[in-house]
Amino acid sequence: MSFDPMDARVQDELERFRGEWKQIAYERDGEKEPLDEEQGWEPRTTFTDHEFVVTLADGSVPIRGTYRIDPTQDPKTVDWSDTIGEDAGQTLLAIYSLEGDRLTFCAAYPGLERPSGFRTRQGQVLRVFVREPSER
Repeated sequence: MSFDPMDARVQDELERFRGEWKQIAYERDGEKEPLDEEQGWEPRTTFTDHEFVVTLADGSVPIRGTYRIDPTQDPKTVDWSDTIGEDAGQTLLAIYSLEGDRLTFCAAYPGLERPSGFRTRQGQVLRVFVREPSER
C-alpha cells in the first residue's frame, strides 16, 4: 500500500497527536534515564497538524520541526524533521505507539535505520509522554 497523507487513518491519528504532551520517561543508547545534559529539562511537546515544538521547564525552545506519521505500518512510523535544534535540517526515522493519553516513540539518530522495537540500541532514543489536560 502506498502512503496517502489524506487517508482517513492518517487524519484520525493526527487528531489524536494534537495537543500538549509531558515527557515521563527517557531512554538513550540502551540506558534508561541516562545521566546527561537533559536532566532538569522537563520537556513538553506541543503537536499541531504537522508541526511540533519542544519547550523546556525554563521556557526555552530547543527543538522545533515537522513530522509525518504513517499509522498503516506495523509498527506505526513517524519521521521527525527538525527545523531548529541540534539536528536541524535532518530527518530522524522513528516508530511510535499512541494508546489513549500515552505516546511512545523510538527514533534513530540522523542517518541511521528506523528502529524495529521499543527498546533502544546504540544510536537510538526512546521517549514516553502523557497528554496534558487541556484548559478548555
